Amino acid sequence: MMANFLAQFQIIKSACDHLIVAVEDVSDLWPIVKNGFEERLPFKRACLNNKTRNPVFVENLPAEFILTTDSRLRSRFPQEQTLFWFREPYATVVLVTCEDLDEFKTILKPRLKLIVQNEEREWFIVFVSKAHPNNDQATKLAKKVYAKLEVDFSSKKRERCCKLDIHGTEASFWEDLELKIMESIRNTLDKRLQFYEDEIRKLGEQRFLPVWNFCNFFILKESLAFMFEIAHLHDDSLREYDELELCYLETVKMVGKQKDFGGTDRGDDQAALLNPGNKPLTQIIQDDSFREFEFRQYLFACQTKLLFKLNRPFEVASRGYSFIISFSKALGLHENILPFCMREVWVITACLALINATSSHCNEIVGPDIEKEFYRLQGDLYSLCRAKFMRLAYIIGYGTNMERSPLNSASLSMLPWPKPAVWPTVPPDASSEVLEKEKIILQANPRMKHFGIQRKPLPLEPSLLLREANRRRASLSAGNVFEMFDGSGVDVSLRGSPSSKIHAISMSRTNSSPGIESSTDRPMRLSEIYVAAENALKQTISNPDLLKSLSSLDEFEQKYLELTKGAADNYHHSWWKRHGVVLDGEIASVCYKHNNFDLAAKSYEKICALYAGEGWEDLLAEVLPNLAECQKILNDQAGYLSSCVRLLSLDKGLFLTKERQAVQLEVVRLAHSEMKHPVPLDVSSLITFSGNPGPPLELCDGDPGTLCVTVWSGFPDDITLESLSLTLIATYSADEGSKAIRSSTAIILKPGRNSITLSLPPQKPGSYVLGVLTGQIGHLRFRSHSFSKGGPADSDDFMSYEKPTRPILKVSKPRPLVDLAGAASSALLMNEPQWVGIIVRPISYSLKGAVLHIDTGPGLEIEKSHAIEMERYGDEDLPAVTEESNQFTLQGGGIELPGWASNATSVLWVPVRAVSDRIARGTFLVIPQKQSVVDGMRTIALKLEFGVAHNQIFERTIAVHFTDPFHVSTRLADKCNDGTLLLQWLFQVILHSQVKATLTIYDSWLDLQHGFHHIGKGDSRPTSGFFPLVVCPTSRAGILFSICSRSTDAGDETEKLQQDSILNIRYAIAGDRANGAHIPVAVGSPGPEDLIFRSSLVLQRPVLDPCLAVGFLPLPSSGLRVGQLVPMKWRIERLKDFQDNTVSKKDDEVLYEVNANSENWMIAGRKRGHVLLPTQQGSRIIISILCLPLVAGFVRPPQLGLPNVTEANISCNPAGPHLICVLPPPLSSSFCLPA
Repeated sequence: MMANFLAQFQIIKSACDHLIVAVEDVSDLWPIVKNGFEERLPFKRACLNNKTRNPVFVENLPAEFILTTDSRLRSRFPQEQTLFWFREPYATVVLVTCEDLDEFKTILKPRLKLIVQNEEREWFIVFVSKAHPNNDQATKLAKKVYAKLEVDFSSKKRERCCKLDIHGTEASFWEDLELKIMESIRNTLDKRLQFYEDEIRKLGEQRFLPVWNFCNFFILKESLAFMFEIAHLHDDSLREYDELELCYLETVKMVGKQKDFGGTDRGDDQAALLNPGNKPLTQIIQDDSFREFEFRQYLFACQTKLLFKLNRPFEVASRGYSFIISFSKALGLHENILPFCMREVWVITACLALINATSSHCNEIVGPDIEKEFYRLQGDLYSLCRAKFMRLAYIIGYGTNMERSPLNSASLSMLPWPKPAVWPTVPPDASSEVLEKEKIILQANPRMKHFGIQRKPLPLEPSLLLREANRRRASLSAGNVFEMFDGSGVDVSLRGSPSSKIHAISMSRTNSSPGIESSTDRPMRLSEIYVAAENALKQTISNPDLLKSLSSLDEFEQKYLELTKGAADNYHHSWWKRHGVVLDGEIASVCYKHNNFDLAAKSYEKICALYAGEGWEDLLAEVLPNLAECQKILNDQAGYLSSCVRLLSLDKGLFLTKERQAVQLEVVRLAHSEMKHPVPLDVSSLITFSGNPGPPLELCDGDPGTLCVTVWSGFPDDITLESLSLTLIATYSADEGSKAIRSSTAIILKPGRNSITLSLPPQKPGSYVLGVLTGQIGHLRFRSHSFSKGGPADSDDFMSYEKPTRPILKVSKPRPLVDLAGAASSALLMNEPQWVGIIVRPISYSLKGAVLHIDTGPGLEIEKSHAIEMERYGDEDLPAVTEESNQFTLQGGGIELPGWASNATSVLWVPVRAVSDRIARGTFLVIPQKQSVVDGMRTIALKLEFGVAHNQIFERTIAVHFTDPFHVSTRLADKCNDGTLLLQWLFQVILHSQVKATLTIYDSWLDLQHGFHHIGKGDSRPTSGFFPLVVCPTSRAGILFSICSRSTDAGDETEKLQQDSILNIRYAIAGDRANGAHIPVAVGSPGPEDLIFRSSLVLQRPVLDPCLAVGFLPLPSSGLRVGQLVPMKWRIERLKDFQDNTVSKKDDEVLYEVNANSENWMIAGRKRGHVLLPTQQGSRIIISILCLPLVAGFVRPPQLGLPNVTEANISCNPAGPHLICVLPPPLSSSFCLPA
């Protein structure tokens, strides 16, 4: 049986850790070449074939050269050689030398044939030449012998010879030597691999037969794995051990193959995951297999050794954690035959062993991702070890000193109690220990949380330990079963009141004395269970460090902190940083217990941030009171206030109302106290806000307003805010910053929803969203930047960070809000009271409460005796306007618009009078009327103050045109001479209507100036009497007067000529004030009233004998062209002397002036000047001016005028032409193309 060779197999494994290369020293050359050969070891780079026949490069392959005459190679039996073939030589180096060819043929060659005839060995020959380089004959002989050696022992397929020159070794020899050795080793490995595979396959085919023997299979399989290991093919070796483990697990599960599990020896509680030689295989063999407890650890230890050689500490940790979990389940299946708590103790030692082994190799990990995952596995190992260690501590009575945190509760509640066949009993001499445990139980009071918060303690066990321990007592009688479950012996650490604990212990003590004499007749008390478990653990645990850790509370806390910190630190370096933060909370609880509040607060802050970020409010409610208490002790007022706010912002169902009120009282007390370092408090989780439902508030640029917001208070009671402000943030530009709006009075927030109204000053144009809510409670400033989440998700009140921020205010860009314009565009009557219409048109803006200020310009005044009227403009569908709202009077220069006109277009009728003391002057019909644009123009300055606070101001000046009803022009219709000095004329007066109204003329008369008289009745009335005469808008009417002239004295002729004739027109007007001129305001009767219009007319007596004659001389016959200078000539001739006045200061000088249209002509000479004209009758002078035509066509020529001579004293002979023809400029040759 191959199983008998297990002991020898173990010895061989421990002694053989490298490959063997045999040396066949034929010519006693080894002492000479030994040093040179061994210097090549280990082989720096080797190429071997793995199990799949793929080449693998191995670095630093160890090997040893051993002579074939060595006892280590000759003292083996044939069966041993077959079974342990992995220790046989992998190559044979034959050392020969020969200096004579005959000797080679007769002696050396036959001997070599005999050596190499064994086909199992891989061999090659090294010919050592001793010939000195200076000895040519010896060198030639050596070459001939080596050539003959190559011919006899080498072939085309394989070169089996190489030459070593002692006196001149070449570097190529050593390379050739290593190649041949590697080739031999590679071939040997392939052969032996094939052998092992065949043998293993044969045994594998018999696995399900009764003759199956796992030990035989194990020896072959591990021999193959060890052969790979010494060849540094660690991956193939690891694969063999993996297959061996799978095969063993299948064998264990086979029906009828279950054997003794093991694990009952002293020291088995310490895991042997890293020590394959912990127990010899001969001690764990059982029939044809091995005990599972030891053998599975042995296989894992072999795998771990290979993984460390492959520099894979991460895989060691990964495999180790999985192995511990699976092996722990196997221990649980056999827990009834194992020592008490063997499972927990083994897991603790296994985790610590793996942690210590892999931590020293963490520098070999490559890649940040793998490194993080490695730390995560280390943290898992620490956490598993920590949970098992806490379970052991709880069983021996340390549970009252453990923090009943969510992590500890979750970890321990999922761990089952130990399940021994019989629960340990209390030793006879342990009465003092039982009393000590009872004192500890009695003195254990749950710590009251800050603010008087009382919460049910979290469990640290899956069920009651008392019940589980008593259920597994071997001698429990049926009569005592009710006592075990009626609660008399309940775990008092789970009860809330001390009275129940005293009652429970008193009942248990009545059953027996503190002694243990009747412990088998009644259920065990909790203190007895603790003592029994502690004594049983001392028998199970063989590790002195672990025993020391459980010997006292201080040692337990020290080991507990070590494991917790180890897990936290590793998790912090891994992906699972949150696990590290949670474990920091467990460290904080220990720090708090030992009054190290600074470290406790830092750790509590981390875990609170984690729970808050994940939304785990139930867990946060467990830790946050502890943080608040630490901060209060450390006098961290800012942190303490923040923790109080976070407590109040948690779900209301987590705390009682009185507890929440106690927290609020703390906040108010601190807020009204003198704080050394006041800092703004963030209450975003407690006070939230949002805009009111509906569209945003819309304002115009410059308008103030009132903003309504909804504020949700999470305080349990009313709270007074001394101040409150809210910032608005412009959405279109980040450079604008935020603008705060403040409440002017204190605000009381009630629990839940509150509606707050804030005055809004004018804002810049844009869209605004709610920013930050700030305020003050006492001396405490707070801020909130969170939107309300109190309403349902589908309402406008519900807002979250996922929803886009809704605008609360929109301020439009500057735009026209109102328009003021005149109602009529045509002229009104001058010097008459007229209605001026002002159209007030709001442009999508309310004019409620608007005030219009009216200021008239020069020459215009308001008729204050009459009220200002206002009416609707257009056909808008508006409510009816009462008569009272139509009449207004100016108050301080302005009027307030009525409410009905706030959103409707209206027209305001203001009675005004344009004052002018100028009398209208008539013109001759032949001379066109010349009117200035500013004649009759008056202005009205308007200023409209509107908006919520009259902050909007609109100013406009409108122009109103006033004019006379008529423009008068005259002409002579006919003249005659009756042979006397009297001249008679038919004088026609033409009246041009200048208003958009119907004028009715009832009468007219002409008051003539001196020197003129009416012919006929002499009543100054016209010859025609067709009155009343109706003149339509923009039309004309004519009136004839018959007048004559009479001679006057020369002395007063000048005075009489300076007086004007006055035309008087009595008329009435009928027009609409919306179109222009209309009936004057002062007219009270409904019918038209006559008005008087006066116009000044200048009449001149004709001059029969002119003094000067001006004649236009003919133009050149060649005609006029554009761009060519042409002389314009006029001749002036004196006909007689002036008798009435002088022309100038000097009678012989005449002032001339040439007038021409600048668009048609350019004057090259002087336009104006004096010329010398002698005073004698018949004197002549010619004025010549160069002119340049600018446009082609028929144009009016330049005109010569004499400004100081009246037209009556000038005779035009010959008269100048009305139009002249100007030809286009001649073509330029520079623009012509050759033909």
